[in-house]
Amino acid sequence: QVQLVESGGGLVQAGGSLRLSCAASGGTFSSTAMAWFRQAPGKEREFVAALRWRWGDATYYQDSMKGRFSISGDNAKNTVYLQMNSLNPEDTAVYFCAVKTNRGSCCQNVGDYDYWGQGTQVTVSS
Repeated sequence: QVQLVESGGGLVQAGGSLRLSCAASGGTFSSTAMAWFRQAPGKEREFVAALRWRWGDATYYQDSMKGRFSISGDNAKNTVYLQMNSLNPEDTAVYFCAVKTNRGSCCQNVGDYDYWGQGTQVTVSS
């Protein structure tokens, strides 16, 4: 059973930074990509950023987050990080880590991923 554990969320003032971490473990799996999504109250889960191992560690971002967020990770350790800078109240959400083990389409849709973490709350105060 694959388990993902996120950490690093919390309360931060507008303009501040946070770094989220996610570690996947358990079972026998080979991830082809890892990603971050977020979900604000009353809204659908939305794509934040992805790191695709088999494509030269290619990175993908939602347009509104380019330049503020940065994804990185270690394929051998099945870990991924999300550095978030210049946070604003609209970034307040639960942030979820996801792992893709299949070789289907990638990487910006919820359905592309096989395993999910429980989420970590990020709250940005104005």
